[in-house]
Amino acid sequence: METVTFTPPAQPQTKQCPFCAETIQAAAVKCRFCGEFLNTDRAKSLKASSVLDSQSPEDEAADGSVLFRARPSLWGMAGTAIRGLLFIAVAVFLFVYPLENLSVFQSSETEDLSAYNAEMEEAAESDVAAEPAEEMTGFELTEEQTIAFTYYRKTTAVGLACLVVLIILMKMVRLKMICYEVTANRIEYSRGVLDRKIDNLDMFRVIDLKLRRTLLDCMLGIGTVGLITTDKTDPEFTFEKLRNCRLLYDIIKKASLAADRRTGVVHLE
Repeated sequence: METVTFTPPAQPQTKQCPFCAETIQAAAVKCRFCGEFLNTDRAKSLKASSVLDSQSPEDEAADGSVLFRARPSLWGMAGTAIRGLLFIAVAVFLFVYPLENLSVFQSSETEDLSAYNAEMEEAAESDVAAEPAEEMTGFELTEEQTIAFTYYRKTTAVGLACLVVLIILMKMVRLKMICYEVTANRIEYSRGVLDRKIDNLDMFRVIDLKLRRTLLDCMLGIGTVGLITTDKTDPEFTFEKLRNCRLLYDIIKKASLAADRRTGVVHLE
């Protein structure tokens, strides 16, 4: 007799909407009950807050999972790039425009006719011969000086452009070598290119935090989160130009309060 094995159908995976707490499909990006999108920064912030609130102090102490990991965005160098483009524009102008052909470098002979005519009238009345008007000769470059001037002008332009590009590239590499990791217990960060340094900051040492976004930051979707701590090494710690900065702000705020309750730390003003 043949045995038939019955396999129950797989149950669809579900999750809870962070806005209305209704059960929806795990792959959903928009809640069918409240109509909110689940892939926005606000939704991620609410989800991270619910995770932190659902953990007990003992679970938080034992949980070393990373709540937030990021590197500074290259959009944070927008101001530096704009200033660099201005210097490159100056370098292009120096390279293209022939400064050696300006009138200041060309010889000129002029006569002050009005003064000469007045002097002639006075000489006619007094029967005294008038002196001819003085000639004024400007600075003139020789052919060899013109060639040398052109060479140094173009060399300076190329050197200025290369220096600006090198500075921008160095700042890009330095920025992308920074890495931040935030857990429920501490903040770990690494920085440096040739001299790599890794350090950490205990979460219970965070006294206050603030989020700063300029108009350009809002347009580019980045921001800076600053911390005031009791750590002697980093009394003022800064997360430079990050995406999802609001999410990071909420995570650190929840985690620092939980760390204070867990360790019994009271910050006095």
